[in-house]
Amino acid sequence: MRHLWIAAGLLAACAAEESTPNGEVTNQPQRRFEAPVVVNAESPIDYPRALYEQRVEGTVVLRLFVDDTGAVVPDSTQVAEASGYPALDSAALAGVTEMRFAPAQRDGRPVATSFLQPVHFRLPDGPSGGGS
Repeated sequence: MRHLWIAAGLLAACAAEESTPNGEVTNQPQRRFEAPVVVNAESPIDYPRALYEQRVEGTVVLRLFVDDTGAVVPDSTQVAEASGYPALDSAALAGVTEMRFAPAQRDGRPVATSFLQPVHFRLPDGPSGGGS
């Protein structure tokens, strides 16, 4: 049983200042940074059947590392914020290997990056407002 989710990775903003090797701060033009974007048409993450039937909802926040081709490095994946339901946390982790991303971009070039990715487990008619 699949569920739909739409979530943007949460990324730290790029600084407009950079430090030199001796610690001096120099003003540099702000680098343009674009976050990785999920490209799966449908979520590869399964809603655990027992929790779905019990009408349990929750959000798991994963810390992912995506390389410069957009591939998730599975060994680097961690639960950054648990849902309170181990089965939801496990389901989110299990689906990571099938997640596909357009890579992050810095100044128009693909780059590897670490970021937070929320995974929302929501019932279509649940109290959270529906199927997002």
